[in-house]
Amino acid sequence: MSMTNQFSPDVAAEIKRWLTSLSAERRMSPKTCEAYLRDVTQFLTFLTGHLGTPPTLANLGALTPQDVRAFMAARRAQDVGARTLMRALAGVRSFARFLERAGNGKLAALAAVRAPKIARSLPKPLAVPTAKRITDVDLRAGEERAPWILARDAAVLALLYGSGLRIAEALSLKRGEVPKPGEGDTLTVTGKGNKARMVPVLQNVLQLVADYVAACPYDLPADSPLFVGAKGGPLSPRIIQLAMERLRGALGLPDTATPHALRHSFATHLLSRGGDLRAIQELLGHASLSTTQIYTAVDTERLMDAYRAAHPRA
Repeated sequence: MSMTNQFSPDVAAEIKRWLTSLSAERRMSPKTCEAYLRDVTQFLTFLTGHLGTPPTLANLGALTPQDVRAFMAARRAQDVGARTLMRALAGVRSFARFLERAGNGKLAALAAVRAPKIARSLPKPLAVPTAKRITDVDLRAGEERAPWILARDAAVLALLYGSGLRIAEALSLKRGEVPKPGEGDTLTVTGKGNKARMVPVLQNVLQLVADYVAACPYDLPADSPLFVGAKGGPLSPRIIQLAMERLRGALGLPDTATPHALRHSFATHLLSRGGDLRAIQELLGHASLSTTQIYTAVDTERLMDAYRAAHPRA
């Protein structure tokens, strides 16, 4: 990550140390570090115009809540949504906390300003029959793509639904990390914050993976990525998103039917069948139970929909 010239030397030095801390100590992914750096850069760029000079550490310590609100107003004027603005504040506050821990003064102005409220939308899982059909290779038979690619996409989507994986977790799997059918029923995946967790994997999902491996024209060593692109390189998440878009057209599904919706479906369907909330939290790799609890609201909403549709006095 290159530093930009709008930073004063003392701030630039602290940013370098902060990024090292995020990566080495807090084990944040490179993409998360890049997002945080982008947020802080936007904040400092605004302050440069707002204050008339690139802010120093002393300038940052002297900020007022009015300065922070001016930044938020400027971002809103650029049609930035509440969720993006909240994330930007999170990045800037992370840098502020780092400065305070390093003894570079208090940045109380950032803590004094409330983050924008966001209406929490419920996850939108697929119906059970639809989620099952997503992995049907025959459904893609009319597509003008190589059979091994169709098998690959089916295997990836089956892992998202069958094991509740994030798309990045599925695509980061190495060939040797996935057992052959009949030789195991669990996977160890690396999730957010480089945290490893064990998840179950169904035998029919392992069979789809084995079918893909058998059909793949490229050599797949045990320590190499399991899923590869058309030219043999690492598979991009965008390719799976496009595959899901084609399936939405074939099945007449809404735009909410995304690869990540399969993970939502995994959690919701487990919960509706009596799954324990804390067990589901572990399977999903959520750091907080409150994140997992949103699926109870989804399950309750589906129950009420069924009640309203079925009860004679509803």
